[in-house]
Amino acid sequence: MSAGDSAAVSAVEGKLSELSTSCDLRTLPRRGKPASARTLNTAQIPLVASHPEVYEPCDDSFALVDALLSDKAQLLTLQPSLCMEVGCGSGYVITSLAIMLRQLGSGTQYLATDINPHAVDTTQATLEAHGIHADVIATDIVSGLEKRLAGMVDVVVVNPPYVPTPEEEIGMKGIASSWAGGLNGRQVIDRILPAVRELLSEKGCLYMIALEDNDPLGICHLMNEKGFASRVLLKRCTEEESLYVLKFWHDATVSTNASQSGKSPGSESSWLSPFKSFWHKSGNSS
Repeated sequence: MSAGDSAAVSAVEGKLSELSTSCDLRTLPRRGKPASARTLNTAQIPLVASHPEVYEPCDDSFALVDALLSDKAQLLTLQPSLCMEVGCGSGYVITSLAIMLRQLGSGTQYLATDINPHAVDTTQATLEAHGIHADVIATDIVSGLEKRLAGMVDVVVVNPPYVPTPEEEIGMKGIASSWAGGLNGRQVIDRILPAVRELLSEKGCLYMIALEDNDPLGICHLMNEKGFASRVLLKRCTEEESLYVLKFWHDATVSTNASQSGKSPGSESSWLSPFKSFWHKSGNSS
């Protein structure tokens, strides 16, 4: 384990025990347009901290939070003990999630990670401005936390770097780390998914944004092969992109169904049929 990974583990050791370089912004691809206000059920935009090297809340951030709001009843029923955001940026999403679940009281803890140290500071400032406590860790995805958090996280939210870019742009410092997704925008996503699968508890669920170019149906198929059911919670079309908010949760039957479907040409598994139905019905929605 590297020194950085050790530091990441040390930073959350106490809380877990209680639970048993410069970039020209004008050249960056846009990921949506900022909105002026949100509801009292989410983080308030005027209180969200900012930094020139940190991705600000935009259409994708709002889509993810809106999807969480639409699933709030399920989240409250879940009564999560530990919620986590991978790639927290400004802190808008993890703060909004904590506000939604505030009625659960001190029984729910929050953790956020980001490879960008400026994002860590910005998220912490956003949380403090809303009176929310969370542990915020500077690390690559969940590096250094895998063993300590394995099977412990009940809710994971991710707005990943999904913009298709040349592979060499992956790993750039600062704000570039928030959008550079490599080939088809999938290279970072394909690193995040297996890491998150190891963290999720048996009742855990993952909420993730995907761009149409990322092949969201393929992502769902991949997760189904690993034993996760999937659902499209929200589709939103902007001037520049089509965004999907995907939800995943453990379901031992889906991997068997997906496997049998692969052996039976012309048949559709039980997980794929309703998914395709939603896809078709929501194709023109926003």
